[in-house]
Amino acid sequence: MKASWKLFVGLSIFYAILAVIYWQVGGEAVGITAITLSAGLAGLVGFYMWFTAKRIGGVLPEDNDLGEIADSAGELGFYSPHSWWPLPVALSACAMGLGLLVGWWLTLIGIGSLLISVVGFVLEYEKPSTAAH
Repeated sequence: MKASWKLFVGLSIFYAILAVIYWQVGGEAVGITAITLSAGLAGLVGFYMWFTAKRIGGVLPEDNDLGEIADSAGELGFYSPHSWWPLPVALSACAMGLGLLVGWWLTLIGIGSLLISVVGFVLEYEKPSTAAH
């Protein structure tokens, strides 16, 4: 993890220097903005990796030269095998985007259906509490 954050911080410094050079040479405003934003993004990722490495406080399996692939194996998360909720989420997002071209009324309908779809997607496996009668 040490190499990761050092790489991204180095990229951030490189992009910052490159943005100054590009500005001094007489580059266009869009290029200067893009290079500056690249420096900020690399710095953000570098900070996150540094902060995570500091919190973990140990050597990751990726950093161990004698490590095996199975050392970093584990549960990655729960993925629903038969969920239909991604379909309404995608259709609602498409309706919302299409509404920007067609009319605001379709965007509002898309936002409403997107909120309902996301709530359904997130709460799909929540069980309602059964109160004792």
